[in-house]
Amino acid sequence: MYRLYKKNELSFSLVWIIAYVVSLSIADNLSASFGTLKIITAPVSIIFTLLILGFINQHNLWEQYGLCSFQGDLKKYLYFIPLILITSVNLWNGITMNTSITETALFILSMICVGVIEEIIFRGFLFKAMCKDNIKSAVFISSITFGMGHIVNLLNGKAVISTLLQICYAAAIGFLFTLIFYKGKSILPCIITHAAINSLSIFAVHNASLQSGVITAVILCIVPIAYALWILRKTKRLDKEENRDGQ
Repeated sequence: MYRLYKKNELSFSLVWIIAYVVSLSIADNLSASFGTLKIITAPVSIIFTLLILGFINQHNLWEQYGLCSFQGDLKKYLYFIPLILITSVNLWNGITMNTSITETALFILSMICVGVIEEIIFRGFLFKAMCKDNIKSAVFISSITFGMGHIVNLLNGKAVISTLLQICYAAAIGFLFTLIFYKGKSILPCIITHAAINSLSIFAVHNASLQSGVITAVILCIVPIAYALWILRKTKRLDKEENRDGQ
């Protein structure tokens, strides 16, 4: 993998993305066939996480991919308060135990790993590979790719409309996460938020109303985009980088 990384970082990132999507989809389907939520997905997620972190550690790429302390002024980031709002989305309708304790633990463990994996491969590998050529395109493609990656939920039995809504707000959140990583040089706030959103979904009270789903999706599009624009306005670094690329 290191040869591919040195030769073509974009291809390297796409290999990881494809491997992740395929392996986790297969693991989820196998878990369903065994009748226990995430029973296969959890160990597969752990192995995948260890492989990624092992590669990063072996080649000392911790700072390259933002696995380091945040370097931005927290005042300019509103102390990440909007991230807390986004994180709470799955608790807006209340809290309940949807599964057994064992399945809940397996789910949370899987989602923590997913938060680590997806942030590193989408915000780290993919974004870093593309930003060398054009920052604006890198931000856009990384965000859209992250959103489109959720289309795999259709293969896992999710409804079409809810999946399309998820793709939209995932792209908006992906845009925000990319900016936070780019400007703060740390991917850790994104990993923590991502893992928390996913993990708390196991305690969500599911509302079957389409109207409620649309309202939630709209909020999850507006808040990240508004927060991202705030960050852009306060930091200015992205604009300077774009102007340099355009010269």
